[in-house]
Amino acid sequence: MKINKDYYCVIMAGGVGARFWPMSTSLRPKQFIDILGIGRSLLQMTYDRFAPVCLPENIYIVTNEIYRDQTLEQLPELRPEQVLCEPARRNTAPCIAYANHVIQQRNPNAVIVVAPSDHIIINEDMFASNVLAAMQVANQHDWLITLGIQPGRPDTGYGYIQFLEEKEQKPAGLKKVKTFTEKPNLELAQTFIKSGDFLWNAGIFIWSLKSINQAFENYLPEVNELFKEGAGLYGTSAENEFIRKTYAVCRNISIDYGIMEKADNVYVMPVDFGWSDLGTWGSLYEIRQKDENRNTIIGNNVMTYDTQGCVVNMPKDKLVVLQGLTDYIVVEEDGHLIICKRQDEQQIRQFVNDIKVEKGEKYI
Repeated sequence: MKINKDYYCVIMAGGVGARFWPMSTSLRPKQFIDILGIGRSLLQMTYDRFAPVCLPENIYIVTNEIYRDQTLEQLPELRPEQVLCEPARRNTAPCIAYANHVIQQRNPNAVIVVAPSDHIIINEDMFASNVLAAMQVANQHDWLITLGIQPGRPDTGYGYIQFLEEKEQKPAGLKKVKTFTEKPNLELAQTFIKSGDFLWNAGIFIWSLKSINQAFENYLPEVNELFKEGAGLYGTSAENEFIRKTYAVCRNISIDYGIMEKADNVYVMPVDFGWSDLGTWGSLYEIRQKDENRNTIIGNNVMTYDTQGCVVNMPKDKLVVLQGLTDYIVVEEDGHLIICKRQDEQQIRQFVNDIKVEKGEKYI
C-alpha cells in the first residue's frame, strides 16, 4: 500500500524513566534499552511500528539534547535534522509545539501522529490499521483524536478517558470525549471499569497540523507564539540557539492539561491491540512470561524458595538466592540494587529523588 506523503510521525523520547531505576538511568533511560531482551530498544521498536504509516523522512524524534547521539546511533536511518533536541524538559506541550513548527515549514498539509517512545504493542498490524484510520479521519475533520485502550483491570497507574455515547455514529468508531481523569485511586478506578464508558489514555494523538495549530492558538497561545518566532530558522544553523532561548522562557505544561482537557473537538478511538505503557516494573511484569510461581525472572543463576509473584532482573551470571518473598521487585544493574513491594512501585520515583539528594547523581 502506498504511504501518504502528508502523513508524519512525532516520537517523544525525552523522558528519564525514573520508575525503571536502576536499569533506566539519566544517562541511558529506558527508551534506549532492550528491556524485553529481543535485540531492539523501546525506541527502535516504536520507530519500526510507524514504518507502515509514514515515510522514513517524515518521522521525527523529539528528545533531550544529551540523547542526540544515542538516538542517531540507534536509528541510523534518520537524518540529523529529524532529531529535534530539547535543551530542557518542559513536558509534552512544548515538545509537540516544536515539532509542529518544524513540520509546518515542510508541509502545512501534514497529518500527524504523536506517540511516546516507551510503549509495548502486541498486535502491530492492528495498531497500524487503527492509526491509519484515525489519520484519514483527522485529514477530513477538525478533530483532535486520541487512542483509548479497553481497560483490562482497575489500574491506578494510567489516566482515564470518559466518552459519550451518541446516537450518530462517527467514522472509524470515534466517540466524543467527555472527561479526562489522571491516575485515580483504586476505588475510583474500579468505578470507572464498572461503568463501561471509560478507556485508558494511551497518550497517542492524531490530528491535522491545521487543527493542532489552531488548538494551540486557542488554549496555549503564549507557547505557540514562542515557537512561531522561529519560522525560517528551523533546519538551519540558527535553530539550536533559537530553541535554547525559547525553552529558557517556555512554560512547563502537558498537552493533556494544556489542550486536550479544554478543547471541545476531542474524540477518542477505542482500540484493543495489546498495549502496555511500559512505565513501571509492574507493567513489565504483566507482559513477561512467568514461571509456575508467577515469578518473572531475568538472570541465569537466580534460585527461588517459597517466592511468588516477583519481578527479578539480575546480571546474567550473578548468583542470587531469594526466599520467602511475595509480590516484590528485585532488580540489580551496575551494582545498584532495589528491593521493593510491587504494590508500592509508584514510590520508586521518590526513591530516585532521595538518592539524588542524599547520595549524589552518579547513582542515577
